[in-house]
Amino acid sequence: MRIIAGSLKGRRLNPPTTLPVRPTTDMARESLFNILNNYVDYEESTVMDLFAGTGAVSFEFVSRGAKDVTSVDSNSQCIDFIKSSAAHFGVNNLRAVRSDVFDLLKRAYKQFDIIFADPPYALETLPQLPDLIFNSNVLTEDGIFILEHPREFEFEEHPHFWQHRHYGKVNFTFFAQKLDEE
Repeated sequence: MRIIAGSLKGRRLNPPTTLPVRPTTDMARESLFNILNNYVDYEESTVMDLFAGTGAVSFEFVSRGAKDVTSVDSNSQCIDFIKSSAAHFGVNNLRAVRSDVFDLLKRAYKQFDIIFADPPYALETLPQLPDLIFNSNVLTEDGIFILEHPREFEFEEHPHFWQHRHYGKVNFTFFAQKLDEE
């Protein structure tokens, strides 16, 4: 698993095989960031990566210059791996937090410009994530929420739906806090 672009471009993440994760493929991550490049000023962005797993998406944001990245996962092995990778890469603007995502969102006090979530595909509460994000006041006024999910979920009817993209078995639905009325 490699970092696609930015200051850490080409660096590899080598997670232990014991991590209970399904990392976003390099191709899907590259496509995701190709879309975001058109809408995001990374250097001005605060980012939260939910269900962070290996931290690959978090490190991609860091590599592209995000000013602050928070990686959240409930698994202590994942958090330990993210912390050790950050230390290895000399990254100081990434914070790894061990927490249940749903509990964290209920008590969050900080807002983020970009929130990315890659929950386990079998997570029963996956369809509730967009509402939880938008009801928690954790996204800035101009913020973007990206949800990675399996193809059986559709969010086009959600009031904050912005766009949907799919790459093989990987689906990204983008939601915007403030949609253009044009």
